[in-house]
Amino acid sequence: MLNNIENNYASYRLNDNIVYIRYHIQVTIDIEAAVKIVEDRLTLQKGESFPVLCDIRGVKEINKSARDYLALEGSLFVKAVAFIVDNPLSGTMTKFYLKANKPPVPTRAFLTIEEAKVFLDEYR
Repeated sequence: MLNNIENNYASYRLNDNIVYIRYHIQVTIDIEAAVKIVEDRLTLQKGESFPVLCDIRGVKEINKSARDYLALEGSLFVKAVAFIVDNPLSGTMTKFYLKANKPPVPTRAFLTIEEAKVFLDEYR
């Protein structure tokens, strides 16, 4: 069973019924990138729903069309999302995303992977 994928934007790993996505350092996400990110996650998941731990600390920029796409299409086969943020900028970016895009699945931001996993445990 395939449990790791990597593309130009992120690396993906399926472990303990959680999909881990770690964006590459200084990555810029536009609509083309968003489509590829979702496509590869769906390939990894093979039609099964999982909670997703998404480490966005490497994201430099994400445009509106990409945010919109990830909020809706990116929620397919996702039970819940935990974002890992590390500074005021990524935290602010995440708060804006949550308020403006209103993802259809439970979504929260955390400073540590451990806190994020506690949140995701109820969705495994």
